[in-house]
Amino acid sequence: MVVQPHVAQPVAAQGERPEKFSGTEFKRWHQKMLFYLTTLNLARFLSEEAPVVSEGETDTQKRAAMDAWVHGDFLCRNYILNGLSDTLYNVYSSAKTARALWESLEKKYKTEDAGLKKFIVGKFLEFKMVDSKTVMNQVQEFQMILHDLHAEGMTLSESFQVAAMIEKLPPLWKDFKNYLKHKRKEMGLEDLIVRLRIEEDNRLSEMKSGRLQIEAKANLMEKMKLVTKESALIISRKRERLKR
Repeated sequence: MVVQPHVAQPVAAQGERPEKFSGTEFKRWHQKMLFYLTTLNLARFLSEEAPVVSEGETDTQKRAAMDAWVHGDFLCRNYILNGLSDTLYNVYSSAKTARALWESLEKKYKTEDAGLKKFIVGKFLEFKMVDSKTVMNQVQEFQMILHDLHAEGMTLSESFQVAAMIEKLPPLWKDFKNYLKHKRKEMGLEDLIVRLRIEEDNRLSEMKSGRLQIEAKANLMEKMKLVTKESALIISRKRERLKR
């Protein structure tokens, strides 16, 4: 089979170029760069070996195919390098081919992504809501953890997410937690969040109402003390007049 010497010209717009990779969020950058190279018709150089042409080869078509491959690999390699931060560019610029460069990045950062996955799973298992923060703020924190799990390819059913969120409610919500456990089969995740928001709003209103009642009682007691003092002062003055 004869390798065609033609290398397609880039067709992607500049706006599609991925942001520079600086050592984090490798999975996202990896996918974006792969798509970018595909639109440039260069993705094949990430896995292809260079065609073998002997030193004494006189077949001009084979020579042209080799030259075309070298040119395409050069473009692919440099598109990847230019997608790295300056620090990483210096580290990986010695890679001889696009394939060697791509595999080096995958070997380094896919391993680190596996460690990140374990870290996120640990966060999910250890997460527990506390009474010192608002429940809705903590619900948002938990949703971010669920999002990170999904981004790492770990899909949890909605019913499991609902059960997990109920289980992680803070101690002072124990009674409401037990109530929700009996209702969870009827609820989706959004339904649960709405119920939690309503319950927290009600609790905050009750707390505010309770504080107002306490303040009203305190004001009443203060007024009664003033009246008592004034009455005592009037009685004292009357007694002094009678003595005179």
